[in-house]
Amino acid sequence: MELNDFEKARRRLIDDLKADGIIVSREVEEAMLSVPRHLFIPNYIRHYAYQDTPLVVMKGQTISAPHMVAMMCELIKPRRGMKILEVGAGTGYQACVCAKAIQDGVVYSVEIDPFIALYAAINVIHVGFSSMVKVYQGDGKLGLPKHAPFDAVLVTAAASTIPQPLLNQLAVGGVMVIPLKEDGYQKLYVIEKDKEEVRKRFITYVSFVDLK
Repeated sequence: MELNDFEKARRRLIDDLKADGIIVSREVEEAMLSVPRHLFIPNYIRHYAYQDTPLVVMKGQTISAPHMVAMMCELIKPRRGMKILEVGAGTGYQACVCAKAIQDGVVYSVEIDPFIALYAAINVIHVGFSSMVKVYQGDGKLGLPKHAPFDAVLVTAAASTIPQPLLNQLAVGGVMVIPLKEDGYQKLYVIEKDKEEVRKRFITYVSFVDLK
């Protein structure tokens, strides 16, 4: 596909996601339009970049379907200057979309697999987002205490329970979006933290790799 073909396909995809009610904010729409998903995936599957489907990229890792990236980004209610923690860097695509949506903020992304972390970091540099997205190699369940507290935490792998360090590093008034394994299913939740309590709100059924 030529560059112009990718751009047209991206525009069609975003129009479809808006029509389906997945993309509702100007911030997420502009971010999804601005970040070229095809540059985050290998050449041999690049022609599938703007189909609304997850793609296996390497070592059993997947790049989430565009609707899921948009949905998770919408759920954090992106605003200018936020500080976000992402657990599971994958290809780096979701971190860049969120970074674009929050303008002048920073996304800290933690990836446990050294090879995947390097792949994500290279992608982030290649698309020009290295000032807004910082990729770390490490155990995402432990978060990044030195950069806490975070306005939002995005977990891109399914956990059995909410890791306590991530909850501790979430700012009061912040939100966490996380898939949890319950009753044989994976369920996407929004976790809202205030001074008095932590609230858990079910969003939808999902399918992610397991959190390591």
